[in-house]
Amino acid sequence: MTGRTQSSSGSIQLIVFLAICIVVGSAFGLLMASIKNAPALDDITFDPKMATVVYDANEKVITRFYVENRTPVPLSKVAPIMHQAIVAIEDNRFYDHRGVDAKAILRAIVEDLRQMDLAQGGSTITQQLARNAFLSHEKTFARKLSEAIYAVQIERKYTKDEILEKYLNQIYFGHGAYGIEAASQLYFNKSASDLNLTEAAMLAGLPRSPYYYSPHVDKEAALRRRNTVLARMAELGYITQEEKEKAQKEPIEVVPLKGESKAAKAPYFSDHVLKYLLEHYDQSLVFGGGLKVYTTLDLSWQEAAEKALLKNLPNGPVDGNGLQQPQGALIALDPRTGAIRAMVGGRGTDKFNRATQAKRQPGSAFKPIIYAAAIADGYTPSSMFEDKPLTYTTAEGTWKPSNYDGRYRGPITLREALEQSVNTVAVQVLEQVGVDKTIDFAKRMGITSLVEKGWPSDRNLSLALGGLTRGVTPLELASAFAVFANGGIRTWPMFITRIEDRHGNVLESNTPREQQVISKEVSAIMNSLLTGVVTRGTGRSADIGRPSAGKTGTTNDHTNVWYVGYTPELVAAVWIGNDSQSKPLIFRGSVVRSSLPARIWAQFAKAALAGTAPTKFAQPASLLEKATICVESGKLATANCPQTREETFFQGQAPTEPCWLHSSDFFHQEGLGEEFPEEQLPQEEHRSEGRPIFTDQFPPQVGEEKKESHPEQRQDKTVPKPEAIPKDSRTKPSI
Repeated sequence: MTGRTQSSSGSIQLIVFLAICIVVGSAFGLLMASIKNAPALDDITFDPKMATVVYDANEKVITRFYVENRTPVPLSKVAPIMHQAIVAIEDNRFYDHRGVDAKAILRAIVEDLRQMDLAQGGSTITQQLARNAFLSHEKTFARKLSEAIYAVQIERKYTKDEILEKYLNQIYFGHGAYGIEAASQLYFNKSASDLNLTEAAMLAGLPRSPYYYSPHVDKEAALRRRNTVLARMAELGYITQEEKEKAQKEPIEVVPLKGESKAAKAPYFSDHVLKYLLEHYDQSLVFGGGLKVYTTLDLSWQEAAEKALLKNLPNGPVDGNGLQQPQGALIALDPRTGAIRAMVGGRGTDKFNRATQAKRQPGSAFKPIIYAAAIADGYTPSSMFEDKPLTYTTAEGTWKPSNYDGRYRGPITLREALEQSVNTVAVQVLEQVGVDKTIDFAKRMGITSLVEKGWPSDRNLSLALGGLTRGVTPLELASAFAVFANGGIRTWPMFITRIEDRHGNVLESNTPREQQVISKEVSAIMNSLLTGVVTRGTGRSADIGRPSAGKTGTTNDHTNVWYVGYTPELVAAVWIGNDSQSKPLIFRGSVVRSSLPARIWAQFAKAALAGTAPTKFAQPASLLEKATICVESGKLATANCPQTREETFFQGQAPTEPCWLHSSDFFHQEGLGEEFPEEQLPQEEHRSEGRPIFTDQFPPQVGEEKKESHPEQRQDKTVPKPEAIPKDSRTKPSI
């Protein structure tokens, strides 16, 4: 019996010995393999993925583009209490070991054997850094061995402070935040340099289990973990018992988590920037290279733009794409530099940027370009035109442009025609100035979407009413109006001023691009005319109590409404319409009119310019002159004229003839009702002949003929038709 027992005992010992040999051999083999694959010191470099940060004009963060939301900071920019908290809870012997803590490993091995699981890590801060930067998170002895070897190499190359800095910038703190700076911003909306004791203790407790200890997941668990960190700090002498007890009584207070849609400031602008970056830089650099992108956006303007537009859009139905209609856009620039200050491309529920991508019919908002071409061609604000029915014929049919109110006013000045947005006069102005000349003028001002060749094209008279083949974007139209605000100087839109890499090297730098495209005199007269639109005309809803100018726009099918307005410091275009251009803007039985975008513009402009002193539009007095004219005749005012206005002219262009309409000898002495002798009547208004005439419905080729206009129809004006300004008497300023 004894022999059998001894034999059995010997067998067990042999098995144990063989098992130990196998374990030791395996461990030795793993060690040899790990040593063989150990990295050289030159290979121990840290290149963590860093978020690209986009800043506004005041260097406030707009958004971040990242795979890992990380903003590395030097250790000097992390509150010292944070250094102490993380060392206390993660590796209290950090400053004593050389990468691997033998005592901690033995303690972990005993615990792992007791639980028959790899439950305890025993990893130092240096080992955790090695795991997060170079290795996987699988729980195997091979990984643990590699981790230890990497840690030793890291300690050979870097100082303790350098290791702690890299660790704090590398580790994950939950909810997409990598590194201490991103975590500080996420949980407390502050920089890591400003963390206090309770905040540092809470963050230090997260790396062990970022989800479980998150205050946004389980506040009680987070509180217990934070208090454990505080107790450990007191035990190690980093804080006093009084400080510990006081801090443990404080509740955890963190800022709310922001969902992706809510977190994105200026979403359409952010997408605009991202699209540019991906077109010009490698994707890995954009999402992990730590670029710093400095833009022209002003977040205060952006907030005002979003509030003004989104709170005033009508609440219409949801379309087939799940998007509420109507949509809208608002884009604002600094006319002096072309810097985009605000961009709203829709309601924020999709990626289609209507401020930069949607080409829409501008309607009467295009008229200022027509009138500017006329001013440059020698017409004046007091030039007289006849508001009357017109008929044009083409091979495809006839076109009868009409006014929005169905009225015909008879003889009116060019100023009144623009202020009241009279369609028939705009058509006549374009006819006399010339379509091709006006298109060239529009292109110089920044309109790039005009179609000049093929069929259909924009070489027709419907151009006067904004009936374009493709349409224009709000950005395009705002940029063109900026020419008026900037003294005739075109500034190309810009939205990025500088891009730096993670080391501060400048990769790209942009400055304003500008060119004088119309004379400052033409722009001054246009500013005067468009100021009248705001004070007396269709743009009265946009009056903000300071010098401003602008123009409303409505398409004849009520599918688009616009207001483009400006001051010397700001130009902005507001558009409203359905994404489906076949559907008119009619909601609950009411038609959306251009007064709505005008009100939106006013609300935005007031907020954006709050605190900015009002300034007047520049007046180049040396090349301009002023005269008081009769509003009805356009001639020099007399004491008998009931309505007069001071008007601006080019030098030598002001009328010299007194108003004949209200002169004392205009009528017979017997009474005002008798007709004047026919031979003394003013001559019939001159109309240039031979200009190509087109229609908006049926755009013909150049050269089709004009049909005779309807007989003149006047309302409330029984005066004879005034004399037109002869073509050869107009002064043509430089443009």
